[in-house]
Amino acid sequence: MSEAMSDGDLAAHLAEVAGRILINVRASGLFSPKALGKAGDQTANQFLVHALREVRPEDGLLSEEEKDNPERLAKSRVWIVDPVDGTREYGEERSDWAVHVGMAVDGEAVLGAVALPGLDLTGSGGGTVLRSDQPRPLPDAPEKLRMVVSRTRPAKEAVAVAERLDAELVPMGSAGAKAMAVILGQADIYLHSGGQYEWDSMAPVAVAQAHGLHCSRIDGSPLIYNQEDVYLPDLLICRKEHAEQVLSLISEVQVSA
Repeated sequence: MSEAMSDGDLAAHLAEVAGRILINVRASGLFSPKALGKAGDQTANQFLVHALREVRPEDGLLSEEEKDNPERLAKSRVWIVDPVDGTREYGEERSDWAVHVGMAVDGEAVLGAVALPGLDLTGSGGGTVLRSDQPRPLPDAPEKLRMVVSRTRPAKEAVAVAERLDAELVPMGSAGAKAMAVILGQADIYLHSGGQYEWDSMAPVAVAQAHGLHCSRIDGSPLIYNQEDVYLPDLLICRKEHAEQVLSLISEVQVSA
């Protein structure tokens, strides 16, 4: 059955099941917060990488929790996963953490699923999964914009741009949760400049782009995946009507710094 799944269905299924596994690991009550993060990361990673190697053996694979295999660089299709994005938030039993399962084709983020296991929008108790192949309508933007930032280390560029926009800062945990907040209408701009890796943004970018959002580096250049160096330090996700102004303000902030 899994081999007959579409890539979109597979990504969503893997993200949702990994999220359930993580909830069960946390509910065991056996781990301190620090140990819980490690146990959850490793358990979810084992599920994801074994499943992908079983059902998509010809594709490349890059995971935060797996030793990198350079063979992926020769592949057109590469799955990029983050078993627990927001390990700290997961360990603290917050809701702002995520599971990322995405696929890049020739370096472009084309498909993704982001599970938010701690955020139950339907009342089913099963968390929420946002998918690139099933976009939902975006809520209308409010008059006063909101910029989602790290709850522990807000990027200085983001804070400075928010001041110039008179935007409200919305602190939040994981990159996936922040990106999905823009889709869900909890925020309007996600600007990050504090350092990330491909697995932090690939699936969220695929989902955000499918929902009609602008996604780029903070200099406006495209986000390119499946690179030898997986460091991809900055990111802008926002509504397309705000992109030009935000990118211009980023340049102003960087010049005046």
